[in-house]
Amino acid sequence: MTTQKDISDNKEKVPDYYGHRKRLKERFLLGGGRDMPDYELLELLLMLSIPRKDVKPLAKQLLAKFGSFSAVINAPAAALYEVSGIKESSYIVFNIVREAAVRSSWDSLKNQDAPVINNWDAMLDYCRTAIGHKDVEEFRIIFLDVKLKVIGEEVQQRGTINQVAIHPREVIKSAMLHGARAIILVHNHPSGDVTPSRADMEITNKINVAAAAVGIKLFDHLIVSNSGYYSFQEKGLITEPKII
Repeated sequence: MTTQKDISDNKEKVPDYYGHRKRLKERFLLGGGRDMPDYELLELLLMLSIPRKDVKPLAKQLLAKFGSFSAVINAPAAALYEVSGIKESSYIVFNIVREAAVRSSWDSLKNQDAPVINNWDAMLDYCRTAIGHKDVEEFRIIFLDVKLKVIGEEVQQRGTINQVAIHPREVIKSAMLHGARAIILVHNHPSGDVTPSRADMEITNKINVAAAAVGIKLFDHLIVSNSGYYSFQEKGLITEPKII
């Protein structure tokens, strides 16, 4: 038979953070998270992967280590696992959020019924979201049609922390297979410094010449990081090559 004392004991066994979790969920549902600081959004994500623990200290520890919500979400597994309490389940939740952001950004970019130049910020946002936080270099091609609308993309190369092997012939081959009339080259600098190297300059010129030879325009080459970008077009470094 259940006594009043048993009920009282059961109530005492409910952890304090249960009420905190409930209040966090209610606030998120009410305002969509817009008024919530980074550590509370991280708490909500950690609650999904760590159901029976006060995760507020862990959320604050992650922010202290990585610096921002986006940096936590984009952190590599090895770095996350250095934080006590972070397991594979949390890494998976973070990656789901990151992938959702990338896909949403890409859908927004591809569904625009206008040339990319009409909303260049969307292009920059996508490139930085997709590869700006990666810890190794990655080289992508974004394909445009004759009206300079986005029609597709391809990851051409993934490399070491500071180098990818880019081959002009493969770039042009991919562009032709996609029926592109123009292309945007994109790669990241994991160091955070988006200043182009001599190799970056040389490969851009080679691809520009090779593309022009088959009637494809090199629209831009973007170098991105987690904190900025560099546009060859904006710097006046892409010109019409002379085809002999």
